[in-house]
Amino acid sequence: MKLIETWVKASFLKGASLLLVSECAQTVYPDVYKRFVEGRVVLTGCPEAENAKMLMGKLATILTCSNINDLTVLTMEGSPHCFALHAVANETMFITKTKVPFSHFVILNGKAIQVSSESVRGARYLHLVQKCIQKCPDILEDLSSLSLEHRCSIEQK
Repeated sequence: MKLIETWVKASFLKGASLLLVSECAQTVYPDVYKRFVEGRVVLTGCPEAENAKMLMGKLATILTCSNINDLTVLTMEGSPHCFALHAVANETMFITKTKVPFSHFVILNGKAIQVSSESVRGARYLHLVQKCIQKCPDILEDLSSLSLEHRCSIEQK
């Protein structure tokens, strides 16, 4: 069910384990998706197609009204739109002061990798990302293996 179309007082949300998942994850990596859905109420979203502030408002209202048990976010790695879904969840947890277990996962090459809320917050501050690259320049080799945009920028130099 789409997050944006979910009634915030729906009985299935009360005390639920929520999975907020990118729209494309089920189609692109169905096996990973299946591992995450068991025992969870699944809500989908895509900040490319839906307004991120609307997603945040809806999630905040659900958290406030439904006394959820926990929240997991699962998206594609490397997508700026999917990153926005993680940022929406972080900001919503902050604004609502919700204190439940909360985790972030990204799918890379068919594997789910857990990332911290701190990683999501830190990625918003490019000067800190720059510091990390300066302290660990070999990370750019990893980036080359993942990002066509990065590889093309190197070739153009």
